[in-house]
Amino acid sequence: MHYDKSLHRDHVKSEAVRSIGYDEREWVLQVRFNNGKLYNYFRVPPHEFHALRGAESIGAYLNREIKPYYEYEEAETEASGG
Repeated sequence: MHYDKSLHRDHVKSEAVRSIGYDEREWVLQVRFNNGKLYNYFRVPPHEFHALRGAESIGAYLNREIKPYYEYEEAETEASGG
């Protein structure tokens, strides 16, 4: 899968994650990590995005509930234009 749109992402308080955004129509979660890398996670249902946004630890939730279950791609790093 591939997703080439740049979403509006909200900054979050996290040691690992800088910002998150969501395309509700396409079910794509976009995550910018503090290391500058941007990832797209595919077929993520809206309830998972809302749970992630409200999680006590966004990084832990992402590692436990998103990464193991959803296909993803590295979209870019800040050095390549993001």
